[in-house]
Amino acid sequence: MAIASFSPDLQMHYEVDDFAEPWREHETVLLLHGNAESGEVWYGWVPHLAAELRVVRPDMRGFGRSTPMPRDYPWSPSRIADDYLALMDRLGVERFHLVGAKVGGTMALRFAARHSSRVQTLTVLAPPVRAADSAARYVSWVADIERNGVEAWARATMSGRLGPDFPAEGSEWWIKLMGRTPLSTQLGFLAAVPKVDVTPDLPAIRCPTMVITTGDNPLYPLATVQAWQRQIPDSRLLTVPGNSYHIAATAAAQCARATLEFIRSGPKRRDP
Repeated sequence: MAIASFSPDLQMHYEVDDFAEPWREHETVLLLHGNAESGEVWYGWVPHLAAELRVVRPDMRGFGRSTPMPRDYPWSPSRIADDYLALMDRLGVERFHLVGAKVGGTMALRFAARHSSRVQTLTVLAPPVRAADSAARYVSWVADIERNGVEAWARATMSGRLGPDFPAEGSEWWIKLMGRTPLSTQLGFLAAVPKVDVTPDLPAIRCPTMVITTGDNPLYPLATVQAWQRQIPDSRLLTVPGNSYHIAATAAAQCARATLEFIRSGPKRRDP
């Protein structure tokens, strides 16, 4: 377990997985998780990526084993991007590949737009780009969590997140993991999400970008995803069959292999 402290209000937990041949130069990939999650959720990705890449898996501030945030914390994608930038500075990694799932993808889009010199490739999986379009859902979630707690909310919403074909034992694992999120963090974060809009950032992303979604995504129709993906200059769209929202979990191996192939196909740029 590794901890990095960047400010008085944050101790960020992170893991580094690196099983590449130690005598061979290899690149780094930073994986950003979604809401009410932690770096643990990349369990299906690490075996595919870490044989060739140094994999960095942080817990976003407030979540996992990082410092919980008070309910009135002023959340913003830029603040979260700054945390991740500070982590990579601490690790001495100048350039790296960036992957984000769900809200982690939202933060990755902001990061790539604001810190383009640091990102070699970007892969995002089912990210919300303009959360105001779903504001009513977030408001109802806050009310539900206030009444019943985080784990009960996770249980009530899990089928829509993972789809009907995900194993019951797997759904239970996700429910328990998300249920450990501190109440103050979750209430404050969900209340802030509807204010997030990264669509102005999309044209500013300069690295090769891959967007992954499911063909029958229950939250974000394919036409909607295509519309904003086309605003990213050097981007491609990968559509995976299925009807889950959390494609990074329900098709982890397929998405990890596609991401690794995307990274391999890009221009080779090494850290100085």
